[in-house]
Amino acid sequence: MKANIHPTYYQEATVICACGNKFTTGSTKEHISVEVCYKCHPLYTGEHRFLDVKGRVETFKKKMQTAAAYKATSAGKKNKKGQKDEKKAKSLKELLSES
Repeated sequence: MKANIHPTYYQEATVICACGNKFTTGSTKEHISVEVCYKCHPLYTGEHRFLDVKGRVETFKKKMQTAAAYKATSAGKKNKKGQKDEKKAKSLKELLSES
């Protein structure tokens, strides 16, 4: 290895999570701050929650509400189309099969 080109390695680097948990590890940075750790990650805790980054959860919920509203209004439109189909004239095949 070449001398004086590698970063300083800290054996006791402290990691601080947003939940307040602190632990030590080895790293090239002396202090590391993270948003999620093993104490608060939903996979390890079994807790269902959203990690909201820049309002993406609210945006997704708005899209789902808009889709549900559209689906409710489009269901009424489909029924109206179905009623129009019943009023259509019968085809030649249908007329001949009735006789």
